[in-house]
Amino acid sequence: MTMEFDHLTRLAAGGGLSRREFLSRAAALGVSAAAANALLSGAARAQGPVKGGVLRAGLVGGAATDSLDPATWASQVPYTIGRCWGEQLLEISPAGEIEYRLAESYEASKDAKTWTFRIRQDVTFHNGKELTPDDVVATLERHADANSKSPALPFVSEFDTVKADGRNVVITLKEPNADLPYVVSDYHLMIQPNGGKDNPTEGIGTGPYKVVVNEPGIRHVGQKHEGYWGSDRRGHADTVEIIVMNDSTARTAALQSGQIDMINRVEPKVVELVKRVPGVTIRNVPGKGHYVMIAHCNTAPFDNNDLRLALKYAVDREEMVQKILGGYGTVGNDTPMIKGYPLFDDDIEQRVFDPEKAAEHYKKSGHSGAVLLRTSDVAFPGAVDAAQLFQQSAAKCGITVEIKREPGDGYWSDVWNQQPFSMSYWTGRPTQDQVYSIAYLSNAEWNDTRFFREDFDKLILGARSELDDGKRKAMYRQAAMILRDEGGVIVPMFNNYIDATTAKVGGWVDDPNGELMGGHALTKCWVAA
Repeated sequence: MTMEFDHLTRLAAGGGLSRREFLSRAAALGVSAAAANALLSGAARAQGPVKGGVLRAGLVGGAATDSLDPATWASQVPYTIGRCWGEQLLEISPAGEIEYRLAESYEASKDAKTWTFRIRQDVTFHNGKELTPDDVVATLERHADANSKSPALPFVSEFDTVKADGRNVVITLKEPNADLPYVVSDYHLMIQPNGGKDNPTEGIGTGPYKVVVNEPGIRHVGQKHEGYWGSDRRGHADTVEIIVMNDSTARTAALQSGQIDMINRVEPKVVELVKRVPGVTIRNVPGKGHYVMIAHCNTAPFDNNDLRLALKYAVDREEMVQKILGGYGTVGNDTPMIKGYPLFDDDIEQRVFDPEKAAEHYKKSGHSGAVLLRTSDVAFPGAVDAAQLFQQSAAKCGITVEIKREPGDGYWSDVWNQQPFSMSYWTGRPTQDQVYSIAYLSNAEWNDTRFFREDFDKLILGARSELDDGKRKAMYRQAAMILRDEGGVIVPMFNNYIDATTAKVGGWVDDPNGELMGGHALTKCWVAA
């Protein structure tokens, strides 16, 4: 039976047998569908990419307000189409290692203040212009402008000078930063012609796909860039398409019917049902993503830390992980940190559901009446159910939570980072410095909790320039304690990334950097059947 099954696997991987027929014949040999799918995927990867065809994704996280300007990307659809048309100097691999993209090498001075990036030659933008170091300099300048709204501003504002030197780009920092390669891998820093200063919304980059349809909130289509420099590793399909499907039921139905080939954010409560669909594979990957409730620390009544603490103690985290995540995740501790980050300190006491402490802090706060929490289906899978669970656990503490369910379209422009108490999610970042800098420094564009603390800022900036790992770890621990006990972020749980693909998708690799292979599924996968 083993020899016969091996033959079937090789035949199907090579396209000589349909996935449906392969599964049928594998079942007759006593091989489960899950085992057969896994072995076939491995065989397809070993055989190498297949060129041609169309890959379609149905994604939550798109709105009519989306833009192709990388400086504005705040949700999954613009981020994923951006991965198709744009590239940074460096990227982070699924193993957490630095990968070269538009930079073919880099080196740092001994004090980690001067960094030299050698820019790849013979790379062209979609408009035919050749990539030059000047384009890299202009891109970094645009995001570093004091008036920039780019989420990358807190990182690149630490650049003292950025200059082209022949084929190189030389970055001199105001203070040392051993994590600079991770900084320039930030997905907002897509290199554009003249840095995007002329028209940042054109969607012109060096990536494997040219944008040919851009209908925000509806669909985006990329056509293969025939001049792509890295075609041996990416851009296997002729065409990629993203269809915005913010409704979970619609996404799942479209996947089951074969209208699309992959979806993001499968709700944990339907995972077991989706697993039973012939030819569909659940992609479950633990990562650093976390689901949150965010309170503006500078807006009443959330400017009262006793009220914030009351809300934190009123969360039943274990219940949320089990009922909302179905066990596909872990409890949070009101900081964005989890084991797996460099220099993570795991001896911080875990906060638990404590009605007595919640009631005590609530009384100290002097607040009365309902607390209004805004949520939406697009905030994260199961966000509305999570809000209702929180409402129930808070009631046990004597706290009344009123829930306002907001429409998905416009949630990321009109509610998140605008309203004083709402639900949201974060995908995590490669380093602690990036996480803290993008959302918790006082000058961060995405400081969605309005957490403005000079002592916290000094800790993060100090840790960034500290080259002694022991001292950095102590500083990050202190920062985590400040956020946990005084910040406006409530982190009930860290989620796994749960995506799903059909039999048509080959080349999938689990990537803890984010959902859909860190946003690269459409560029790295191929049409396998």
